[in-house]
Amino acid sequence: MNLFFYILFWTTLALIIHTYIIFPLWLDIRVRFFHKKSSVSFSDSYQPFVSIIIPAYNEESVIEKKIHSIYAGDYPATKFEVLVMSDASTDNTDKIISRLQKKYPSLFFTRSQQRIGKPSILTLLVKQAKGEFILLTDANVMLAENTLTRLMRHFSDPDTGLVDTKLVSINDKQKGIAFQEKEYTNREVSIKYKEGLLWGIIMGPSGACYALRKNLFKPIPSNFLVDDFYINMKVLEQGYKAIVEPDALVYEDVTYKLKEAFRRKVRIATGNFQNLHAFKRLFRNIFKPAGFCFWSHKGIRWFVPWLLLLNLTANIFLAWHDTFYLILLGIQLFLFLLIIIDNILEIFGKQIVILRFVTHFYSMNLALAAGFIKALKGVKTNVWEPTERN
Repeated sequence: MNLFFYILFWTTLALIIHTYIIFPLWLDIRVRFFHKKSSVSFSDSYQPFVSIIIPAYNEESVIEKKIHSIYAGDYPATKFEVLVMSDASTDNTDKIISRLQKKYPSLFFTRSQQRIGKPSILTLLVKQAKGEFILLTDANVMLAENTLTRLMRHFSDPDTGLVDTKLVSINDKQKGIAFQEKEYTNREVSIKYKEGLLWGIIMGPSGACYALRKNLFKPIPSNFLVDDFYINMKVLEQGYKAIVEPDALVYEDVTYKLKEAFRRKVRIATGNFQNLHAFKRLFRNIFKPAGFCFWSHKGIRWFVPWLLLLNLTANIFLAWHDTFYLILLGIQLFLFLLIIIDNILEIFGKQIVILRFVTHFYSMNLALAAGFIKALKGVKTNVWEPTERN
């Protein structure tokens, strides 16, 4: 019996360390010392016609700035169109877009009379798109001047199917989990960029803004909650590359509220497990890039809540028989105490960065567990309420 718990403890710990530490470190070493520069060349002069697609639900606070950010870019206005669909917005979103149509003739607007959800809107607008390429972007994400140019140049390579942007958080608040969310986003972008360099594979774009070949887009199932991962995997499934362009910057005001981030992570986690089931064949072989990359970067991480629970269970049993494991159990319990201390400090408007990281880590894993359970119960609709903005 002791042997079983020894194996359980060290196996679960090894998997957690692999996904959070070893894999990112291994990627960094591979890219820095062993990666050969790609022979594929591209040019900023490659400027095909692009259809920019924006789903919008109650975006009156950001939609005008968003559209202006597109037309203020250096990509020729004759080389793109902007398609916006309002998901039965109840604020002034529709009026603002209608007014902007007078200024921008290539801005097209439609409205759904009832809520149908972002994935359904994407599917409808892609059918209307005239471009050979499409840019899918959220209403609250602002583009830099050269974002579109930086993205589209990669498609001069016929093997490239999808190009993601680099998401930059513009939330300068030093409270809540703003800093922790920003660090998490930066780390994810770095990992995906290196995956793209090594294999031409990324495990899902940021979702905020990314471009792909229109013919590679496949309709999203009506109950799927995470459309970007699904679209990305369909591109890889068809044999095309998916990469990150780190110089294509987009800006988003990320929430600093733990409650809002938790709700968002539950939705994403639910959608992740839907995608895991849909693409299980692609991820089955861990000795191929797609399988190895998925399980090292995403798959193991999605099951960390259960790995933590199994590790703690094994640790409790082993602590009865060995002082070393008793010390390790004390460390685990101390981490839970830090969460309590952090929440008490938050009540009084105080925070310590390292304590916020501990709280952020365990709360996001709790969200993964909640998402897993929701996915098992089944999802009937992809309609959801957007994260509250700052």
